[in-house]
Amino acid sequence: MTTFLGMPAVPPVAPAGVGNLRGTEKFQQAAVHELANEQLRRNLNFATHKIRDKRQHVVDEMPDWQRLREAGSRIKREVLANLPDLLEQLEEKVTEHGGQVHWARDAAEANEIVRGIVADHGAKEVLKIKSMATQEIGLNEYLEEHGIHAQETDLAELIVQLGHDKPSHILVPAIHRNRSEVRDIFLKEMPGVDPDLDDNPAHLAEASRRFLREKFLTSKIAISGANFGIAETGTLSIFESEGNGRMNLTLPDTLVTVMGIEKLLPRFNDLEVFTQLLPRSSTGERMNPYTSLWTGVTPGDGPQEFHLVLLDNGRTHALADGMGREALKCIRCSACLNVCPVYEHAGGHAYGSTYPGPIGAILSPLLTGMEDSHDPNSSLPYASSLCGACYEVCPVKIDIPSILVELRDQKVNTVGSGLEKPMLKTVASAMSSGKRWHAAQKAASIGGRIVAGPDKKITKLPGLLGGWTDARDFPAPAKHSAREWFKTTDAKRELAAEQARSSAVQADLTQRPGNQDAQRDADWERRPMPAGFGSPAAPSEQSEERSSTQGSTK
Repeated sequence: MTTFLGMPAVPPVAPAGVGNLRGTEKFQQAAVHELANEQLRRNLNFATHKIRDKRQHVVDEMPDWQRLREAGSRIKREVLANLPDLLEQLEEKVTEHGGQVHWARDAAEANEIVRGIVADHGAKEVLKIKSMATQEIGLNEYLEEHGIHAQETDLAELIVQLGHDKPSHILVPAIHRNRSEVRDIFLKEMPGVDPDLDDNPAHLAEASRRFLREKFLTSKIAISGANFGIAETGTLSIFESEGNGRMNLTLPDTLVTVMGIEKLLPRFNDLEVFTQLLPRSSTGERMNPYTSLWTGVTPGDGPQEFHLVLLDNGRTHALADGMGREALKCIRCSACLNVCPVYEHAGGHAYGSTYPGPIGAILSPLLTGMEDSHDPNSSLPYASSLCGACYEVCPVKIDIPSILVELRDQKVNTVGSGLEKPMLKTVASAMSSGKRWHAAQKAASIGGRIVAGPDKKITKLPGLLGGWTDARDFPAPAKHSAREWFKTTDAKRELAAEQARSSAVQADLTQRPGNQDAQRDADWERRPMPAGFGSPAAPSEQSEERSSTQGSTK
């Protein structure tokens, strides 16, 4: 008798993330479009500098800031190392306290779970607290397709929603708008707004408050994200500055929270570390004005029905990457965006993903994977100067520059063009020989001048070389290399003239009163030296040394 054991088992492959995690064009092309918007650049420059100055002020007050960063990093690494067990513990505790837990593998499952809950209650409008997770899965658009309006209640998100725009910053979604633009949006899109509304920030905030107040009092369902979920107790938390979150967490009958599976903390006491790290790193405050905590359902107090949707959407895919998993430590503070020179100039829309800036440049490719060389997310690891400022401000010490380099390596080795390696080998061969390198320089110089335009700039190169000219123009190569130029008659004439000018200046200086030491030192430098001897101190320096020695002897 024989037993057929079947084919060897294939290890399960974690699903890649979907939703609003991939743009329609590569970063380099998108950045060119955004750089043409001068108002955008002025807005970003003002806002990012303001936020990072505030952050620096409150961080400097903390003598143990580096120890806090290390503690935050250590806690998040513990979470990633024990994620399955902690998720099961969270589910158990939430269920114990009357909540319902749903598991979503990707954006499609999460959207359908939320739509089903809303449909069961017959609601046609829901209120929303600012949530990166729901932006990531495109929840608003999905609900709209099914006849359900999701009303944003965070002021910046409201501005983006009324302006039919997209968020461009993790913390301040409308950072690319100034107050005059906000006033114009309110006048055009906000029902019942005062037609004489000006751009005074207090008046703009009052207009939004009046618009939202009735909705707060009548809505039956609210949807939120979560900053942290505590496995030990089943507690969820939201940190915010406006109070809209508190209204959404207390007034509606039903609350639905969508949370990424990496947002866990093992113990309630761990929250103490992050209540210090997050406000200072995000808004530059010692403490955010509203910190809301809730655990399941409390009879007679707040929502009487609570649903927690745990979202994967590529997170286990990122978890499998040895170095990339560090990106899952992110607490969405946005400190890295505010110090990044690339983000400051290009803005958030150029990244194409819900997550812009340095953290988006690593998180988006890790969640979705890089499909091929034409995938917009395969260009994100190059959206950085690798200056390291992002690592210096990250409250959980994510080494973003190292992960960017690792992703660049993965891109070349897995989705890069098959011509890249042969081309690099050709370059290496040329650089290893002086003759070959000289010949290559001559060929490049001649070819560059041929393809340059009338303005002596190279704006378009063919094939793989086109990647260089997609985002920048190059000046045409010089007719001679520096080494060749130094051998020409013109170069010798210019060098001789420069030496003559230098000698004339030196002579003029030595003839001025008080410059006898300079003349003596110059003569000393021109003296012949015996072979094998170094350069002793000049006479003026020797006299200073003697004076110093005599003084110390006395």
